[in-house]
Amino acid sequence: MDKNRVVVTGLGVVSPVGNDVDSFWRSLKEGISGIDKLTVFDASAYDARISGEVKDFQPQLYGLNKKEVNRMEKFVQYAIAGAYQAVSDAGINSDNCDPERVGVVVGSGIGSLRIIEEEHSVVLKNGPSRITPFLIPMLIVNEAAGNIAIRFGFKGPNICVTTACASGSHAIGDAFRIIQQGYADVVLAGGTESCITSLGVGGFCALKALSTRNDDPKKASRPFEANRDGFIMSEGCGIVVLENLGHARKRGAKIYAEMAGFGMSCDAYHITAPDPSGYGPALAMKWALSDAGLNPQDIDYINAHGTSTKLNDKIETLAVKKAFGASASKLMMSSTKSVTGHLLGAAGGVEFLACCLAIRDGVIPPTINYDEPDPECDLDYVPNKAREHKVKAAMSNSLGFGGHNASLVVRQFKG
Repeated sequence: MDKNRVVVTGLGVVSPVGNDVDSFWRSLKEGISGIDKLTVFDASAYDARISGEVKDFQPQLYGLNKKEVNRMEKFVQYAIAGAYQAVSDAGINSDNCDPERVGVVVGSGIGSLRIIEEEHSVVLKNGPSRITPFLIPMLIVNEAAGNIAIRFGFKGPNICVTTACASGSHAIGDAFRIIQQGYADVVLAGGTESCITSLGVGGFCALKALSTRNDDPKKASRPFEANRDGFIMSEGCGIVVLENLGHARKRGAKIYAEMAGFGMSCDAYHITAPDPSGYGPALAMKWALSDAGLNPQDIDYINAHGTSTKLNDKIETLAVKKAFGASASKLMMSSTKSVTGHLLGAAGGVEFLACCLAIRDGVIPPTINYDEPDPECDLDYVPNKAREHKVKAAMSNSLGFGGHNASLVVRQFKG
């Protein structure tokens, strides 16, 4: 069966470095870090006291009233904001799209921890009769996708993906398949997350996964660099509009790029640690290339998972070498987490969006804070400064706890 071609026609983002596409992209290109002292709660007793918080978020700009905001967790608010931007950018509406043929696939790694913490305190102090009736709809992860559909009236396929830090990428990959196979004409896809809470930070501190460079927040996220000491918890969302090419052409849509391939695999190794062989991520990358009908030398840029942890960066480098062979040393690979921190389940959405913009503008965003090379990480990480370079095809990698791996390939659109 011939597969439908899929293009990217709309972008939306909420992030620690900007709550719209232009400011987000400018920060990535200029290497302006969004990491700062953690303010959401008193973190003085925690090993890690820095984070990438969303700043100056105004939910009323996206049609959310005060009552809705009080009954809706931040990860859902961010998803609605990202969807609002992406829908507006793509120009889709009831006149040019059949609502029954518009779907939503939005992932989140955790959903809400804040409401769980808050209501657990309530039940311990005042008993179960005082639990808010909104507890369950506020905490469950699928409410992001559901609320987007309710807001816009989209009645097509609607699902949620939860694969830890690979959630956003898997969501985009699933949306890609849905359109390829003809189940929808348009799908909003990506990831959203907001779990910078006492329990969330404490849990990752217990895993020794977070950077403790508390006195120098802007320099704390340093993927692939010799002195990296952990990732930075961040929040936000990245939403894209994927569309059947024929449908996009019919309505005269602007096209950022063409989504060309999707690969996914599992390490089948450990609940949190990556397989030291790099086999799983390499397999996802190989399958994404094959799905796109591209060779290793066709990829100009990889937006790496690049968390700034000792194990991830070393093993992702090894996996790229396994997947790309001799071409690995010739491609450019950067981690935008050096600027944004790690948005967990939202990371894949935000980073796929960055790949689309790199293709549009011919600019590769840098890996900032790259001061001392690590001998075990020896590829071209586009250190510290953006690089002008025509990008014909790019790959975005996401690797999640549980061994979940996802690779997305996007390329310059050619009619």
